[in-house]
Amino acid sequence: MQPHDLVWIKAQPAGLPDWARPDWPVVVRRAEPPQPGLIPVGFRGPQRHQRHAGWIDPAQALRVSTPEGLAAVARRTPPRAGWLPCLDALLRVTPLLDVLPRPWGPTGSVGFALATGLSILHAASDLDLRLQADTPLSADECAQLQAIKAQAGCRLDIQIDTGHGGFAFDEWAAGRPRVLLKTARGPWLVQDPWRVPPDEEAA
Repeated sequence: MQPHDLVWIKAQPAGLPDWARPDWPVVVRRAEPPQPGLIPVGFRGPQRHQRHAGWIDPAQALRVSTPEGLAAVARRTPPRAGWLPCLDALLRVTPLLDVLPRPWGPTGSVGFALATGLSILHAASDLDLRLQADTPLSADECAQLQAIKAQAGCRLDIQIDTGHGGFAFDEWAAGRPRVLLKTARGPWLVQDPWRVPPDEEAA
């Protein structure tokens, strides 16, 4: 299981907040487990501020929904009049993203809504995407992603997953000398997110 995957579990662990829903999936997050084998996850509630970090045993997983699997849902979803901007944006950018030779899929609230069918979105909801890139993005790919962002019609946040961490495409496209790479060991400021030398400065 990878960060941003959604996991339905058999039973919720003890000590969760009252707002935690037993029928809602948890989202895999980046963190080092306190003991080998545990999966770091986040529990979410109906409200944006209702978030709780926890751990699950892989044996508790009933099924997993990946962002790439949810992209397949978007491909076969017909447009509807009056849809929220974030859903309109997803349908608009899907064929454009499919041209790239990189696996991708929706995450965040849009991914959660597609996976569960729950009405948790609103008019100001962002569209968050995960793009897997285990090799550096080419100049053409960066230009394509910037063009896709310009056509989205809502705020579009693209997280580039290198396999050992994730960073915001906007930071990379802005030409900053270092970008914030989120890893299981925590966030790091790195010059090259595809190669993390041991002496990089912790964020």
